[in-house]
Order: sequence, then structure tokens, then C-alpha cells
Amino acid sequence: MGKLMELLVASVMPVLKLLIITALGLFLAVDSVDILGMDARKHLNNVVFFVFNPALIGSNLAKYITLKNVVMLWFMPLNILFTFIIGSLLGWVLIRITDAPHALRGLVLGCCAAGNLGNMPLIIIPAVCKERGSPFGDVDACYEHGLAYGSLSMAIGAVYMWSYVYNIMRLYSIRSSDGPKFEALAQATSSATETLEGLSTGRSGPLLPLAKSTATGGHTEFELVPMTSEHKNKVPFLEKLKQGIQIFGTMFNLRRLFAPSTIGAIVGFAVGMIPHLQGLLIGDKAPLRVFQDSASLLGEAAIPTVTLVVGANLLKGLKGSEVRLSVIAGVIMVRYVALPLTGVVIIKSAVHLGLVQRDPLYQFVLLLQFALPPAMNIGTMSQLFGTGESECSVILLASYALASVAVTIWSAIFMWLVA
Repeated sequence: MGKLMELLVASVMPVLKLLIITALGLFLAVDSVDILGMDARKHLNNVVFFVFNPALIGSNLAKYITLKNVVMLWFMPLNILFTFIIGSLLGWVLIRITDAPHALRGLVLGCCAAGNLGNMPLIIIPAVCKERGSPFGDVDACYEHGLAYGSLSMAIGAVYMWSYVYNIMRLYSIRSSDGPKFEALAQATSSATETLEGLSTGRSGPLLPLAKSTATGGHTEFELVPMTSEHKNKVPFLEKLKQGIQIFGTMFNLRRLFAPSTIGAIVGFAVGMIPHLQGLLIGDKAPLRVFQDSASLLGEAAIPTVTLVVGANLLKGLKGSEVRLSVIAGVIMVRYVALPLTGVVIIKSAVHLGLVQRDPLYQFVLLLQFALPPAMNIGTMSQLFGTGESECSVILLASYALASVAVTIWSAIFMWLVA
């Protein structure tokens, strides 16, 4: 019983730190204070998205991930994919049970599928390592490995988020509206149309060339010449390939897929897995260590800044909306009951089959990925598509309010299971 209480205290402290900073962000966003107003949050979000997060991910992966580690951590991308797929299936069941409005179905699926795989693990894992009752051994080694696991989780989660969840929400937002509701969709449609027209005309003339014309009876008659290989070759293969890539990029939003965080992860992997680059940049005696130190310094600002923004973004949820209580309760049940229980079965089975190494910290991270609140980027996507913005704020507010209890309890259970 005493050991369980120590684990409970070790798990509650990082969550309390998170809630305190989140509450501060919420306070700074209220109208009477207005330090983190709409414009301030927008600019701060851009700094986090384009500077702090890539620096944090890239510097941590470069420092702690090696070729040997990547081979050992192969199960993590698969585990995160499990959380997305199982969450989507549970979300689909929730939609059927609650008969959620069609305009909110993409939002419900997104909240059930995508957990906060970036900021929450990066906050919780290092904090748990520093607690006295932690079962993860040496504090410094736990802290370093925890940052590496959290950074890898954030990078993989960003890829799945913008490739899988983004397109689910995009499809439902298009179906639930009579026409395009945001400028990006109109531009994408226009670009795709122009690309298809370019494919059909070859940017050089009519599809079937006109050989000659004769005027009879007050009108002109044209004779069409069949397409020959000479005309077919007017569109080079490279041009067709380029146009095909443009269409694919429009459909799947490659620009979002290769977000700055993903690029930072690619750079971090490259530095970490190439010994010569790592020798130049990483270590106290590395000749170019100033670049790594600068990136680490920028990355340290990511966690407190994004936590303040999370708190500020929850303000809209306090104003309420017409979202059904059954939908909110269903999302909470999926995120904090069904998914964690499923995660315990999956991870314990993987350990039993020898698919996952017997590292308590690594197993804890894999389990924690099933017990997190919905990703804050769901709110960004709902704003982008112009559907369910207020409903999203209410769901996120309820989920993060209960995170203090749910994540604490599950963290203690997970530490007990892996200890």
C-alpha cells in the first residue's frame, strides 16, 4: 500500500504542475487581463509551431537517439498507430450510439483518435523521473531517455495527426457544408482544376488539332485530325509527374504532413544516426556544439509556452455551446477508460511475445500514449475547417479538467504494472 501511495504521489506532481501553468494561461486570456488575447495566442502559436517545437524535437533526438536506439524503439510508431486506429473505431461506435450531428462527426473521431502525444509526455515523463518514488532508477539516465522517448512520440504523432486525422476532419467538414467554407479549400480546388486542365491540354493547344476549315452555308466546318504520337509527346513525362505530385499534394496536404516538427525530427534523426555529424555537433568537445546548445535553449521554451497557450485556448469552452452531454461523456470514456484498458492488453501482450524490450520507462511511455487527453491540434483543425469550433473548446475543456484525475490514476497504475 505504501509503494502504491508513493507511485500516486510521483504521478500526481507532474500533472499538478501542468494544471497550474494551464490555469495561469487561462487567467492571462480573460478579457479583464487580455495578455494572451486572440492575436497574442496566434503569434505565440506560430513561434511554438515554427521555432520552439522543431528545436526541442531536433535537439533531443540528435542527442539521445542513435542507430541502435532506433532499432530498439521500432514498436513505438506501431503503438501510436494502434492508438489512432482503435480510437477511430471507438469514436465511430460513439457516433452510432449518441447519433452525433453530422457536422460534429469529424470532430468526435478526431478527439477519440488523436491524443496529446507531444506536450503531455514531454511534461509528464521528465517530471516523473525526478520524483522520489519513481521506479525508473537513476534520475539523470531516466530524464535523458524520457526526453528522447517523448520527442520521438511527438514527432510520430505529428505525422499521423496531419496525415490521418486531418483528412478525416477535412472529409466530414466538406460533407457537412453546402460549399467551401474556408479559403484554403477554394484555393486547393482551383489548383487541382488547373492541374487537370493542364494535363488535358498539355498547355499547348486543343486536345485534337484542327487541320483545315471550310465555310459552307454561313457557318464554318472544321476537320479534326486524329491524335498522333507526335502530339502525345508534347507533354513531357517530367511535367506529367510534376502535375501528378501537385494533385497528390493537394489531396493529402503534404505541406501540413511535413510540418516543422517533422522536419526537426528528420534533422535530429540524421544527426543522431550519422556518427560523424553527431561528433561535430553533440558533446562537450564537439567543434560545432554551439548549434546544438542554441537549439536546446530554444527547445526548453516550448513546454511552458505551449502549456500557457493550451490554457488560454480553453477559455472559449467556458462560454459553453450546444454540444450534447452524451457526446462529451462518450469522448471522455473513450480517452480515459476504453483506450487505456486496450493499451494495457496490447503492451502486456507485446512484452510477453518479446516485441517490446523489458525497459520499465519505455513500457510506461507506450502505456501512457493510450491515456492522454485529446490533442490540442484538433482545435486548430476545427478553426481551419470552420466547423465545431465552440463544441471543440467545450470537449477539450472537459477532457483537460478531468486529466488531473484520470492521467494521475493511470500513471500510477502504469508505474505499478512496469515496476
